[in-house]
Amino acid sequence: MTDRTLVVVSAGLSQPSSTRLLADRLTGATVRELEAAGLTVAVENLEVREHAHAVVDATLTGFPTGELATALEALYAADGVIAVTPLFTTTYSGLFKSLVDILDKDALTGVPVLIGATGGTPRHSLALDYSVRPLFTYLRADVVPTSVFAATDDWAGAGDQVNPLPERITRAGEELAVRMLAQGRRVAADPFAATPSFTSLLAEGGIGE
Repeated sequence: MTDRTLVVVSAGLSQPSSTRLLADRLTGATVRELEAAGLTVAVENLEVREHAHAVVDATLTGFPTGELATALEALYAADGVIAVTPLFTTTYSGLFKSLVDILDKDALTGVPVLIGATGGTPRHSLALDYSVRPLFTYLRADVVPTSVFAATDDWAGAGDQVNPLPERITRAGEELAVRMLAQGRRVAADPFAATPSFTSLLAEGGIGE
């Protein structure tokens, strides 16, 4: 039996992607902490690039379908979320924002979320706090204090002891794991739970008279 579920949202546009690489590193750090606490973890990856057309369709119709709908169900039931986007012109990618736009506004309330971003220069790192973090604050998610930005040079110097990226990844993973441990298991709310069944409507004489 799985003790916790972790959904990893990665909005990289290329394959391979530095955005996915950062997401994988953050996932590894989080899973290690949870397993060290004696828990088993199920990880599901939501690669936004693979659902790009479906995201556009859902934006137009208001209803996600197919594999995108399945991926969103997993996201809504997750005990923790890692969300990583590339930065363009100092903000999140359009594809990443399009996915956020179709999310149920209440589905991530209180959910521990770790945010990360990639970009070409460290000068864009502040975009995480003035651009990406407010998105999840609006959704009332429990965003962990440490966010992680990785510039191109960070990957080139990954083996250098003065490179702060590995330490920051570890700290962020620890913070997310602590929040997930404290919260316990989640169950996604059924958006149709309050809708009366056809049978009950007939029994109450609500239709067909």
